[in-house]
Amino acid sequence: MLLSGRALLPWTGRKLDQFTQAYYISLVAAAGPVSASFAREIAVSCTMVATKGGDISTMGEAMFKSLRAEIDATMQRDPAARSRLEVVLCYPGFQAIVLYRLANACWRRRWFLLGRWISAVGRVLTGIEIHPGARIGRRFFIDHGMGVVIGETAEIGDDVTLYQGVTLGGTSPSVDSDSQRNVKRHPTLKDNVIVGSGAQILGPFTVGRCARIGANAVVTKEVPEGATIVGIPGRAVQTSRTTETSTAPFVAYGTPTGNIPDPIARALDGLLDEVQSLRARVNELESQGSGNAAGNGLPVEGDERDADKAEQAEGKC
Repeated sequence: MLLSGRALLPWTGRKLDQFTQAYYISLVAAAGPVSASFAREIAVSCTMVATKGGDISTMGEAMFKSLRAEIDATMQRDPAARSRLEVVLCYPGFQAIVLYRLANACWRRRWFLLGRWISAVGRVLTGIEIHPGARIGRRFFIDHGMGVVIGETAEIGDDVTLYQGVTLGGTSPSVDSDSQRNVKRHPTLKDNVIVGSGAQILGPFTVGRCARIGANAVVTKEVPEGATIVGIPGRAVQTSRTTETSTAPFVAYGTPTGNIPDPIARALDGLLDEVQSLRARVNELESQGSGNAAGNGLPVEGDERDADKAEQAEGKC
């Protein structure tokens, strides 16, 4: 199935790297029932998009370095991965990223229908839906992956980790859809963010560097750098962690397993402390009032009762 670079590109005269040919042609052919000539045409065009007029052989080498970095990132974050070959063959997250790179190349070439078709095929094969218009950085890792949805205007930085069931979506995609086209509708995840399984991040805001989104959290507001967000709606339970990528610890599922402070319990504790403080102040004021009344010769509550009893006794006599 492999042909020479010159046979594949008669209209450019450039030599296409043989490994780059094999990669793209096999990728497109595996995506669906297409002819070999159609697969070659797509592969060549996508390679040309990636090179942006540069040397194709050099870009092919850079592409494989990028893929190796994706594989290494998977092995670093998942102890179940035993070899690079296992990641390539058995990890739907890696396969979805590879198909996304191809679909995104078509999308940037303004081949919108082809990009969406490759994205749809990737969804069928992996259970992961990534819009070809999304922007994703390096060493992106999707663990397990089933049910992950990444919207068209979502932006993801480097070294980001998502778990199954995560949605990077918009808040009102069905309301006046025409006015929302080509408008930022989905979140931006900065470098080294971890999003736990089932988390929903909805809206055009930013999740800061090294943030952690706990499992099943619903986040609709800006997240500061280094914060840990849990609950529905999402609340910050930690905000002081380091934001240095090199020293930030990896937190599986974005959820710390130690002593996690409950924001609701913390608020209730604050209210109880305030009630006790007010009660002590009231007791202090009551004791002061009683002392002042006795010192001025004024009857206090007990004295008034005794006087009433004495008057009643005198009336009976």
